[in-house]
Amino acid sequence: MSQTPFITVEGPIGVGKTSLAKEIANRFQFQLLKEIVEENPFLGKFYSNIEEWSFQTEMFFLCNRYKQLEDINQSYLKQNKPVVADYHIMKNMIFADRTLNEYQSQKYRQIYEILTNDMPEPNVIIYLHASLDTLLHRVAKRGREIEKQMSAAYLQQLIEDYERAMEMFQYMNPHIPILRFNGDDLDFVRNEQDLQIIISTIESTVKGRATI
Repeated sequence: MSQTPFITVEGPIGVGKTSLAKEIANRFQFQLLKEIVEENPFLGKFYSNIEEWSFQTEMFFLCNRYKQLEDINQSYLKQNKPVVADYHIMKNMIFADRTLNEYQSQKYRQIYEILTNDMPEPNVIIYLHASLDTLLHRVAKRGREIEKQMSAAYLQQLIEDYERAMEMFQYMNPHIPILRFNGDDLDFVRNEQDLQIIISTIESTVKGRATI
């Protein structure tokens, strides 16, 4: 694993991944890698009919994230330029395991393993989590048209899926620290003190693994 700082921010929909990744990029002068969301032509259809459009939606995300990581690895990480991303590619399996049927899931996992086999690993993961009420409030506040059909039940399932996935990831990758922050208690967008708590924790963790 490269010692060049490579931080990924993860968590369920609406928890503030992109907002925090932007703050980290600005504070530490890291390159910011943002996932493609609204550009996915299947996403609106997915929220209205998950069973029908899940495979197309997840394949679009997987291929685009693979290409993004391939480019960022060549242009930044291999040049010793630090990066912060507002996603970890493992999220593809979190969503796929929830939405794909057994046959689709097997095919998808095969493709996922091939594409991610030699992808760069982050050396710090930031996991943002929050209650359903908090996430629903934040999703409604940002007002993305494609998210208006998303059900509260789907989001609650996603919260639980993320918890299980993070526990498994930590078990399988004990060499990668996961910094957990509760979005119910910390509002880093509106409260500078809350943001500083997160930034200080990140700084001390990254300094122990690489030089900023």
